[in-house]
Amino acid sequence: MAERTKGLKLSERSKAVVAVIKDAAPMKKIAFSGKVFSSRGEGKKFLSLPWVKLQIKQKLGFTPYAGTLNLKLSAENTRHKEVLEKTCSMEILPVEGYCRGKLFKAFIGEIECAVVIPEVLGYPKDMLEIVAPVCLREALKLKDGDEVTVTVIL
Repeated sequence: MAERTKGLKLSERSKAVVAVIKDAAPMKKIAFSGKVFSSRGEGKKFLSLPWVKLQIKQKLGFTPYAGTLNLKLSAENTRHKEVLEKTCSMEILPVEGYCRGKLFKAFIGEIECAVVIPEVLGYPKDMLEIVAPVCLREALKLKDGDEVTVTVIL
């Protein structure tokens, strides 16, 4: 995956975040690997809501691209996600009629991103949604079926 991030231009802020993380005391991390797949576009609708964009900007420091990268997780990674769901996280606080969401700072290679876990009944346990300031499919030249590893910072 490192070769896919080679040549990408990072913002000065992202470079600073990566440098701080590399120099900081060891942090707890959890890595997820999954296969890219296309979904129904619910993430795009959610990320186009002004209050969602604002909260992500305030909590993560970037305005999200209007779409999520969806990963289908293996059984082992699904168990890791269950552990993650019980971990303290940032939250997306909804307006009336919408659901809450857990938000975890993450990286794919050196690309700053976040894992979003919507608190919706029946939400697939084996699915992970990732938001970023860029279209991850384009930036990493991904297509359905490609394997991606995302590292969540706890």
